[in-house]
Amino acid sequence: MTGARTGSLIAGAVVALCVAILLVDYVVASRRAPRDDQIVKSLQQRTKADARFAPTLAAEQKRVTAARLARKSRDNAVAWALIAAAAAFLTLAKGWVGQAKPPAPGGRSAASRSRADERPVRATVAAAPELDLKFVERMVSELGRGKEAAIPLLQAIQTHYRYLPDEALRRLCELTDITPAEIAGTSSFYGQFRRSPVGEHIVRVCHGTACHVSGARQITEELRRYLAIPDGADTDAGRLFTLGEVACLGCCSLAPVLMVDGHTAGKLTPATACDALKVTA
Repeated sequence: MTGARTGSLIAGAVVALCVAILLVDYVVASRRAPRDDQIVKSLQQRTKADARFAPTLAAEQKRVTAARLARKSRDNAVAWALIAAAAAFLTLAKGWVGQAKPPAPGGRSAASRSRADERPVRATVAAAPELDLKFVERMVSELGRGKEAAIPLLQAIQTHYRYLPDEALRRLCELTDITPAEIAGTSSFYGQFRRSPVGEHIVRVCHGTACHVSGARQITEELRRYLAIPDGADTDAGRLFTLGEVACLGCCSLAPVLMVDGHTAGKLTPATACDALKVTA
């Protein structure tokens, strides 16, 4: 471990040195280049007026070109040294850190301890309640088993369970001529269907023109923050609220507007929109 540590420290020092050299070289060159260009330009003007300055101009151009080529070669060499030192540092540091990890208490490895600690947690997680599928069987007997009954059956399942549970859809395929592919296509095409559980309260924020210009986007973002709804989801972890955006609620004079379980609240700000949810809760 001592050798790996010493090597990583040396490699890290070389990395820092190379970075410092490149930085200093860049600063010096950025200051020197305009001055050299000005000298060359001045000599070019003098040479046009007096040919005696031609040798001086040629010598100055040669000096500037040589200096720039030397700097380029030096920077290339330092850059390669930097890459090699960085690779050595990462390799040695990884080995050093791996050797420095203390053994797990009781002689157990971290992985075995982690697996052992997970077992009681998993045992305490309550199993999800079994879904009652008798409703699906009853709807199939009432609406039919043909493919033409797919949308009415999905609408009935959605109304009963408030979403389309996988178990209900599998049972639907077993009882009818509807294939899983047809169910997937239909449920994804129509916006009325949802495949994830819905919250106890449904919140719809109007994003029509009047509400949009009045701050509907800010209200929606504040509600998502207030309810701690993760990115890409529309329902909070406790399944208390489901937040959605609608094209219009027909209350343009009250913009911006939201609706909670069918109750409308208007003339909102981000703060008062959250208050509307508190009243509902």
